[in-house]
Amino acid sequence: MPAPARAGLTAVSESVAESVSSPKLRIVHTEASCGWGGQEIRILSEAAGFLRRGHGVHLLCPPQAHIYDEARRRGLPVTALPIARKSLRGLLAMHRWLRANPVDIVNTHSSTDAWLVAISALMLRRPPPMVRTRHISAPVPGNSATRWLYTRATRHIVTTGERLRETLVHENGFPAERITSIPTGIDTEKFVPGDKAAARRQLRLPLDVPIIGIIATLRSWKGHRYLIEAMAPLRHKNMQLVIVGDGPQRGAIQSQVNELNLNNQVILAGNQPDVLPWLQALDIFVLPSYANEGVPQAVLQAMACGLPVVTTPVGSIGEAVKDEDTGLVVQSHCTSCLSAAIERLMSSPDLRQKLGTAAIQFVQANFGINRMLDRMEAVFQENRALP
Repeated sequence: MPAPARAGLTAVSESVAESVSSPKLRIVHTEASCGWGGQEIRILSEAAGFLRRGHGVHLLCPPQAHIYDEARRRGLPVTALPIARKSLRGLLAMHRWLRANPVDIVNTHSSTDAWLVAISALMLRRPPPMVRTRHISAPVPGNSATRWLYTRATRHIVTTGERLRETLVHENGFPAERITSIPTGIDTEKFVPGDKAAARRQLRLPLDVPIIGIIATLRSWKGHRYLIEAMAPLRHKNMQLVIVGDGPQRGAIQSQVNELNLNNQVILAGNQPDVLPWLQALDIFVLPSYANEGVPQAVLQAMACGLPVVTTPVGSIGEAVKDEDTGLVVQSHCTSCLSAAIERLMSSPDLRQKLGTAAIQFVQANFGINRMLDRMEAVFQENRALP
């Protein structure tokens, strides 16, 4: 069983200076999910970032997972294991891999792989410390088994937002000193404002109409249905809605578009390997989530591109989008609120400019990818396996 956490984290400002002389880490990420979204993208971004810094990094995931193919495409070290669900086969595969490959830290990302790593560790003579990243704001069960997983089997917990951290401390009673909030960072050199007309020509989008957009996995809690409903009363404004992403709700979304006769106004673009031109083509970005959010990468990317953002106060979104400052925050599940916010922005170019400029400055100051890597590196170094 992993040893208790060592007290306190090195300050980020000190960790940057120390990273040059700190020993290189052998890091393994585990991900049981077969889905695709911000969680999986963060794992790959972290892995690539730590490889650039000279650390050893490896990913363990199911062979059928999207992240497996994407990791291989990006040239990241990855091994397929049967860990999509809790099973004896998956447990034995995890145990064999960890026994044969000594590492300094295991960073787990979903419930299933966290359990498989934790139980495998019980069978190892020198188990690697486990850091558990919580990407979403869904409640953590309060049963004794889950408490053991988070407080005994896990050396340290990372959340993707401060509000998520506070929930684990105040509602679950987990030790505050063993939880660190580290929001996802984005590449602020890549995500910048661009030539809107050129982006629209590249994507074959209309040049002369307002375009609203959302980039998100098509899951129910992302709130696509409310955004589509919000477009109906704006029909006379000749606006278009672009939905980038794919997922289990695609059929339901297409049916809703058909029922509301919005086929001429809504474009389902599917998954896109590069979302930058899609962001640069938009006038407004909307994410009407009602659950399960940290600080969404798509929101940060949109803000970095200078887009005015309309979103909801869910999870840790409010740590990036400040109402009337870096965006507009509306009530979740509220179609009329979305319609009103969109119409307000479209009628006020000055407000769009003000919010977009403030958003760029805020993201560049607080959500760069190197800031995320610095802070994750400090957590890993502080909790790594002792020599």
